[in-house]
Amino acid sequence: MAQRGIIAEILYQNQKAARKKQQAATAAAKRNLTAQRQLQQAAIRLQRADAQLQRATAANQKHAELEAKKMHVEAMEAEATAKNAELDEYNEMLESLLADSLSAPISIDLDSLKTKAEHPPFSAPEFESPLPPLELITAAPEPEYQEPPSPKGFGAAFGGKKRHAEEVAAATASFNEAHLKWKEETAKIPSIQLSQMQAHQRFEEERLAKLDTARKQYEVECEERENAAREANKEIDNLIAGISRSDKDALQTYVSIVLENFPYPEGFLVEHEYSFEPELKELNLTVAIPGPSSLSTIREYKFNKAKDEIIEVTATQKQLKDRYATVVYSVALRSLHEIFEADEAGHIQTIALSVNTNDIDPATGKMERVALLSVAVDRDSFQSYDLSKVVPLATLQHMKALISKSPFDLIPIDQSRGVRNRGA
Repeated sequence: MAQRGIIAEILYQNQKAARKKQQAATAAAKRNLTAQRQLQQAAIRLQRADAQLQRATAANQKHAELEAKKMHVEAMEAEATAKNAELDEYNEMLESLLADSLSAPISIDLDSLKTKAEHPPFSAPEFESPLPPLELITAAPEPEYQEPPSPKGFGAAFGGKKRHAEEVAAATASFNEAHLKWKEETAKIPSIQLSQMQAHQRFEEERLAKLDTARKQYEVECEERENAAREANKEIDNLIAGISRSDKDALQTYVSIVLENFPYPEGFLVEHEYSFEPELKELNLTVAIPGPSSLSTIREYKFNKAKDEIIEVTATQKQLKDRYATVVYSVALRSLHEIFEADEAGHIQTIALSVNTNDIDPATGKMERVALLSVAVDRDSFQSYDLSKVVPLATLQHMKALISKSPFDLIPIDQSRGVRNRGA
């Protein structure tokens, strides 16, 4: 059996998302969503009532208790309603397995799946911008000599000239020292500027090198995306060519794509085994579905005020048997419908179908594989039926299918005569 490849994965993910969207739009799903919202609102009101009860004084204690009790009942009833809505949604999905398939487009245009690599814009902001312009260090302003002011008047007559001479000598010495230091610092400027320019150039070269590395990595990633797109398109081309030749492997791959393109409800695991016989143009298909133990035995949830609890009302055996039988019949017709409809070129002319399950045999307590249905049908006969109007069991009986007398009780079909030798 061929493995699911790139094409099937693309289809599967797309269809899974579409199916979830479709299922979310059903009436049962909307009721479930409404019930969940009502449950949340009831829980909020109950919290508020409890808080008011805690704050209540003796005068209004009784009123607060009555309000809290009322909100509690409302919350429990809302929870029961939410549980029923969730249960109804899942049961409705099981009961509409065939109808959902009939309402979905089956044909798969493989050419439309060809892809073109999409590349994000290159972006390396930490490396793309050049370094800011270099601001070179400059020499400090040259010191200027400031001679102390000369004494005037009586200051000059009484020792002022001597003090002035001393001040001039001190100022001159200070200036000479400052000027010498300035000349030494100024002499270092060219060397410092050279170091600045070299460091700036080194950092810029490092930035450009990192930018180049980032660009090369981006180009590698782009090439990987291009290669992936080419491989996917090549796989599609090879598959299309193989299908046109009625190649066994190609048609088996296509069958896997078709069957996995229409996912079943979440939690309802369906598996397929198949093989194509080119000479007979016949597909042998085995579908394994969950056993009857996977069905919920609950018919509905009710809030029992006396016990202050939500109780489960068990479904009758007839309800469970009818539901599981409907699932078996619907899966059979759905599988035939999907393959014949998707194979527009008519490479598959006949399908020999078996529907099995693995479940615990009540007689042995062991996990057993049980054949529940077997049928062989040709394309022209099957496509003459209007499946939107049929009763699934009646259709299968019309096709002379081997059908379990009670799928829910795991009563196997008699396979001793084979699917093609059913007898009267």
